[in-house]
Amino acid sequence: MIWKVFIAFFIPGILGYGGGPASIPLVENEVVDRFGWMTVTEFSEMLAMANALPGPIATKMAGFIGYQQAGVLGAVVGVFATVAPSLILMILLLSLLAKFKNSPKVKKMTNLIRPAIAVLLGLMAFQFFRTSYDSSGVWQTGFLIVVSFILLEKVKVHPAFVILGSLIYGAIFLGHT
Repeated sequence: MIWKVFIAFFIPGILGYGGGPASIPLVENEVVDRFGWMTVTEFSEMLAMANALPGPIATKMAGFIGYQQAGVLGAVVGVFATVAPSLILMILLLSLLAKFKNSPKVKKMTNLIRPAIAVLLGLMAFQFFRTSYDSSGVWQTGFLIVVSFILLEKVKVHPAFVILGSLIYGAIFLGHT
């Protein structure tokens, strides 16, 4: 199990160019689709809770899922596997990155990777929306979307408070589902 936890977070750490938000769909693929440790609903709820807490999202997810699957050692291995690719690259390639950071080829590669990550994030958001719609219905889902948009974009409420409010709303009004 420890090896599976390591793999589940090491692979997204390698491929998740851009940090935590970019690796979220990759982690979801590993823990939901590949290993079946969580459903999409459980993953989205865990992600919402992790987003409400301070700190990097990827390490919070790795710690929680690692602990859930293999206890304290699983949490440690999950967090290590999440940061290990970046740590290894920083140690081994720091001088090369500094040397080629303004290279047109490096900039082109970065510009080619960003749309792929955007598509993955969009697909994940759609899956969360579909799961919410399936379990809560169009009115509840629509209400939460509209209220969240207004609070985030118009009132400028911190996302953690919007997530917390949505969790409380769900516990009170949707607890029966």
